[in-house]
Amino acid sequence: MSVPKLRFKEFDGDWNKNSIQYFMDTNFILDQMDGNHGELYPKSEEFSSTGVPYISATDFSFGDVNFAKCKRLPIERAKLFKKGIAKNGDVLFAHNATVGPVAILKTDLDFVILSTTATYYRCDTANLSNHYLKNYFESDFFVQQYFGIMSQSTRNQVPITTQRKLNIAVPNIQEQTKIASFLSAVDEKISQLTQKHELLSQYKQGMMQKLFSQQIRFKADDGSEFGEWEEKPLKNIAKIYDGTHQTPNYVEEGVPFYSVEHVTANNFSKTKFIAEDVFLDELKRVQLEKNDILLTRIGDIGTSKLIDWDVRASFYVSLALIKVDKKHNSSFVNQYIKSVFFQRELHERTIHVAFPKKINLGEIGLCLIRLPCLEEQTKIANFLSAIDQKIEVVAQQIEQAKQWKKGLLQQMFV
Repeated sequence: MSVPKLRFKEFDGDWNKNSIQYFMDTNFILDQMDGNHGELYPKSEEFSSTGVPYISATDFSFGDVNFAKCKRLPIERAKLFKKGIAKNGDVLFAHNATVGPVAILKTDLDFVILSTTATYYRCDTANLSNHYLKNYFESDFFVQQYFGIMSQSTRNQVPITTQRKLNIAVPNIQEQTKIASFLSAVDEKISQLTQKHELLSQYKQGMMQKLFSQQIRFKADDGSEFGEWEEKPLKNIAKIYDGTHQTPNYVEEGVPFYSVEHVTANNFSKTKFIAEDVFLDELKRVQLEKNDILLTRIGDIGTSKLIDWDVRASFYVSLALIKVDKKHNSSFVNQYIKSVFFQRELHERTIHVAFPKKINLGEIGLCLIRLPCLEEQTKIANFLSAIDQKIEVVAQQIEQAKQWKKGLLQQMFV
């Protein structure tokens, strides 16, 4: 029976489950097209800062197109395209290199142009809701289908002809509209939380700029002014180590092993494990401790994480470990590392021609850090950490909302 587990009580009966090709050729309620190939494919010098948006797979996610990110073509050039001409209300599906993101195109323009990495789906909205289709494309029922047949010859892709073989399940338009309206409210909540997260992040960046450039200064508890800041190489206030150079033999249970992805994702709960004897041997050289700082140095450069928990783990060579001396506040140092001042130095000292790019430990130690007295360091660190906590709370709310929606999609579709 093609019926969902969770359904609005006023509806019954089976859903029409068929291939996309069926809904294009038999019902005529769906049209589909990808971007231009061949001689019409634009050259890099043809793009400009204004004009018609040229949308690629990486320009949309979470239901919306990021028009500030996409390239643009002059209107006369855009008019030469014969296909990939998307219009307001079309459902966009990323199908090449980046596979899976979905969005509904919202634009006041007569049209936009799609690159070869995206497909548009145009619905006969009297019979097929674009918001319903967008949500269906995000469901596990659809995702599992294209993952099962996705071409991976050079990069992930689901060609347009392959997409037509995928199945979608469609109830009557009244039920589609009810489902789409309900899920759109969930999307709106996620969008509001995402905007709040972005605003908090922007606020923190602005405050970091003002604090570390000393446009804003804290005062001592007695109201007196703090003294002048000093500027020192990082190596003068910290010892810097890298992780093991040996690719470990992982075990099912043992000691957690950290690498770049744990720092960049800010998630240390899911790790691989190394054997106890391997950990103890590495411990003779260097030990992770609470209040140490982990810094990415190979591939991703400059993402930092303060270890604010009781830690018993080892780490890979792609990370640097910064042990700040007792005369300085490690939380302040971690915040300063995230500043544009320190990140600029890291960038300048990075070996960009290496693959993957990297920065040597010695170069990290030469990067300069501006230092107030310990009391002012602590005040700045506490202030910025409080903002971080708010950002983290919102990030968790976003993840919870996304997981809730994922559960709804699993139960409301077939």
